Amino acid sequence: MSETLQTTDVTASDADLLGQTVIAVREAGSALRERFGDVVRYQSRDELMSALAGNDDTALDILRPRLTRLRPDAGWVENELDGGALPAGEWWVVDPAEGNVNHLHALPEWAVTATLVRENQPVLTVVHLPLTGETYTALTGAGAHLDGKPLHVSQTADLGLSIVATSQARPDEDEKVVRRVGSSITAMLFDALVVRVAVPATLHLLNVAAGRIDAFWQFAGARADLFPGALLVTEAGGRISDAEGLPWTPQSQSFLAAAPGVHAEAVSTLSR
Repeated sequence: MSETLQTTDVTASDADLLGQTVIAVREAGSALRERFGDVVRYQSRDELMSALAGNDDTALDILRPRLTRLRPDAGWVENELDGGALPAGEWWVVDPAEGNVNHLHALPEWAVTATLVRENQPVLTVVHLPLTGETYTALTGAGAHLDGKPLHVSQTADLGLSIVATSQARPDEDEKVVRRVGSSITAMLFDALVVRVAVPATLHLLNVAAGRIDAFWQFAGARADLFPGALLVTEAGGRISDAEGLPWTPQSQSFLAAAPGVHAEAVSTLSR
């Protein structure tokens, strides 16, 4: 993958598949919305992990059979936290509860995502926000949309006028990654207008695709965090790379998605 993802001809089957994927993701979102509500305080990590798994299972019980029926020969990524390249062929990369910990703490920033990846290129993606009812979609070569309305990245050309965002390192992240995240936030606080720091990554990337945020960066990161947003931002006219400005691949150790006018400045800031 490069600053703009490789594109292929849009086939009728992919367009139809996107529509069917939307239906499945929205249904999974409805099931998670029914579980959303009061804040629960957990007494141990094991108790919290069990609650997270309960949300995942609720959505996966809907998503896995439906998506498998749509693409029987496609592989299935078992762990949404995995990174790196996928084997050859088609794969469903699904995050059944993106921002799961937010859901459990009655915070509204969570979603359900499903992305079909073909030869390590995202072909189509659906991101549904159950609390607002919004559905973001992208299809290679056909653009990015919010409920059918085309999305376009920001026209901002000055990082000093930009809102930028990042996600924190995951729990138990490598210390070097945590420190790199901290130093990058400091650098951006000097160069950008506003820095937003929160999880999940996908929601920041939706905002880049929609032109609400001008850039997003992250170090390390899982495929399920980055594939949906990478396709949405690219199809909305944005640029993706690693933090050094080199072509991004699932094996990359960093990720940057930005409006074209601020991409180079963002690379310069993150490279300091």
